[in-house]
Amino acid sequence: MKKAIIGGSALIEGLMMIGPENAAIAIRKPDGEILIDKRELPSKSKFAGVPVLRGIVSFVRQMVLSTKAMMFSAEFIDIESDSENTESTFFDRLIDKMFGEKAKDAIIYLSLIISLAFSIGLFILLPNILAGLLNFNKDTYTGVIFYNFFEGVIKVALFFFYLALASKAKDIKRVWQYHGAEHKTINCFENDDDLTVENVMKYSTKNSRCGTSYMFLVLVISILIFSFMGWYNIWINVLLRLIFIPLVAGISYEVFRYSSKSNSFIAKLISMPGLLFQLFTTKEPDEKQVEVAILAFNNVYCKS
Repeated sequence: MKKAIIGGSALIEGLMMIGPENAAIAIRKPDGEILIDKRELPSKSKFAGVPVLRGIVSFVRQMVLSTKAMMFSAEFIDIESDSENTESTFFDRLIDKMFGEKAKDAIIYLSLIISLAFSIGLFILLPNILAGLLNFNKDTYTGVIFYNFFEGVIKVALFFFYLALASKAKDIKRVWQYHGAEHKTINCFENDDDLTVENVMKYSTKNSRCGTSYMFLVLVISILIFSFMGWYNIWINVLLRLIFIPLVAGISYEVFRYSSKSNSFIAKLISMPGLLFQLFTTKEPDEKQVEVAILAFNNVYCKS
């Protein structure tokens, strides 16, 4: 029988496991109890089987699922830790007035838009603007190559700096420990080992299907694609990059999909940088965090 592909996403004091049809969120409450929230996944788009387009659809779907789950975990922890502070803010009242019963959905999609805008601005647009300040001759092929090369160097450096800086935050470290627990649990399952805390703890916190690896591939593919576009003024460069971001995401997904399924040397070479960056985005979890990961997994995976 073919193994089901299970993915996941680390949350605040918990994580979400995603199966073919369902998702399960497991949160460790302040009193030690583990809360389980099972959700049906939305039906797949008709583009889900079309190469490149399926990458764009998958990326948006994963972002929406993860944002909803993260907001759920944050809301729950806030309620538990500060139950007396229930006064709504001006922003809360404004959103309620504008969207009514759909206020929660509006906040989720607004958060998603802000997150995407931040990522695009930091890792796509800012490197282009900074590279544009360099003094190479834009009228020569060599000059354009240098511009695009340094834009790529800046992208990778910013990505590295962002992860290194985030890893210093205590709360982020907790999230990344749950990220490690997610990977350990999936690795244990994929190696046909029983999902016990003792067994799971033996496995690596690295996994080739991790979103960190995908994001690194997006950076690399964007460097390759944008290198063939020449170099114009800053605003045309920015516009071109915005237009081609969906294509970059789609192609990156196809490369990511190949590298995560194949055992070839090329696939391992493609996966290597992403696995190295997981040194920042995953941390060794404790047994209680692994217990949460196993419960989330068991509420998604069905052996039948």
